[in-house]
Amino acid sequence: MYKYLLLIFFIPFIAFAQKDTGEKDPNLNKWVPKGVAGFNISQMAFSNWAQGGDNSMTYSIVGNFSLDYKSESMAFTNSLKVAYGQTKLGDDDFRTNDNELYLENVLAKRIGWAVDPYFSNTVRTTVAPGYKFDKDIEKYVQQSNFFDPGYISQSLGFTYNKLESVQTRLGVGFQETFATDYLSYTDDPETKDEIEDFKFETGIESVTDVEYTFMDNMLYKSKLRLFTRFDALDVWDVRFDNTISAKVNKYIVVNLNVLVVYEKSQSIKTQVKEALQLGVTLNIF
Repeated sequence: MYKYLLLIFFIPFIAFAQKDTGEKDPNLNKWVPKGVAGFNISQMAFSNWAQGGDNSMTYSIVGNFSLDYKSESMAFTNSLKVAYGQTKLGDDDFRTNDNELYLENVLAKRIGWAVDPYFSNTVRTTVAPGYKFDKDIEKYVQQSNFFDPGYISQSLGFTYNKLESVQTRLGVGFQETFATDYLSYTDDPETKDEIEDFKFETGIESVTDVEYTFMDNMLYKSKLRLFTRFDALDVWDVRFDNTISAKVNKYIVVNLNVLVVYEKSQSIKTQVKEALQLGVTLNIF
């Protein structure tokens, strides 16, 4: 069912984006792909080490891709981030430590105003089973799976992209949450006699993207998404993804990523993930 939902959203985007209106810019009326993939690994081994310690290995794979189309009257931007990583400590099995898929499509109409009307679609989920350590039973318990939960959201409003390094948009938002086994993300606690596997919410969505080169070899990228519901305007979902990349040479890059998430349906506490990585980066497109 999910693939048909995605197809419904993509069809109008593609139809509008292919309108031919001008050739002033070399990239007008052309699909422009970009793709960057990174691989990071760290390993530590001990043999007869008197000070103690466990063998360990950590790896992660991150891909950032985009496919954009622009004409004189339309702008259609698409971005996809996929991240997956695991850690192994001692004799334990590998455990997932990075696990994300984030797809975003934005269609904007250029009307000559300071702001442009837009329609956006976003898909968020994990790419593999996710686990959390339960202190009470001293075991890792599965918390999620691919599209379980899965989030699809749309918004309609106005975007401002006249600044070189900053793009921001604000609009009315719609969010659908799907679950199969992990129904705590979708269940309504007020309906005691029913357990829901789908949740639909309406509210306000704001998204701000920043991409700023502050040294010759250092880049700062940030995406801040805020979402609140009309029936609970005092509660906001927050997703603040920040990355500083330092390019050592053509292939070696140091990345510092800090992801801050607050979603009450997931946890009443603010979630923070920080990763400092040295790895190999390849420009695919």
